[in-house]
Amino acid sequence: MNTRSAEAEEKPNSGESSYEIANHLAEAIAARKLPPGTKLREEALSRLYSVSRTKIRAALLILSKDKLIDMVPDKGAFVSQPSEKESREIFAARRIIEAALAREFVAKARPADYKLLEKHLQAERASLQGDNSKIRAQLLGDFHVLLAEVVGNQVLLEILSELVARSSLITMLYQSDRDAACSSNEHADFLKAARSGDADQAASVMLAHLHHVEAALVFAPNSHAAKDLVTALLK
Repeated sequence: MNTRSAEAEEKPNSGESSYEIANHLAEAIAARKLPPGTKLREEALSRLYSVSRTKIRAALLILSKDKLIDMVPDKGAFVSQPSEKESREIFAARRIIEAALAREFVAKARPADYKLLEKHLQAERASLQGDNSKIRAQLLGDFHVLLAEVVGNQVLLEILSELVARSSLITMLYQSDRDAACSSNEHADFLKAARSGDADQAASVMLAHLHHVEAALVFAPNSHAAKDLVTALLK
């Protein structure tokens, strides 16, 4: 679904399911219409969507499981707001893990694996033509998870999947469309280096890629973010 921009357009039809409401809010978060830290008041959401607060709570639970919001006891639900310190630590951990992962990938990847990853790159590039930041961030993160799946170390896969999920949220909130396109290009550069059989070069390309992603994150508030949903929630 495309996120609607004007409040008159944003109010969905009454009777939408909790899943549909969660999708709509997720798209608003991805489009930065609900900036990090925004409080999601049940009463206001119930009024906005013309549904019961029970249905809103179910939608918020879905968003919480996807780590898009934080449920704070006695305070309510807030759009996730990863701190700059947390974000830096996540990327530092990824660099340590993925430098070794890159070398293992070069040693173990087969032609079918490269074919699968090339197909994934096509999906990444297609997502860059759309306006769904959530899908785009997920696809860019999934590239790294696919590398871990090829390597075949289950423990490594579980650790990296968690780190990638957290950094995908971070890039969705703090990365520009231009930098997302650069990330996809760097994925292609990695595959080229890996195909050459030079494990050290592949690791170097991966480290440079992760450095570039982190360096491009913008943690300052966006004063130009759309405020339609925020305004509705304050009523």
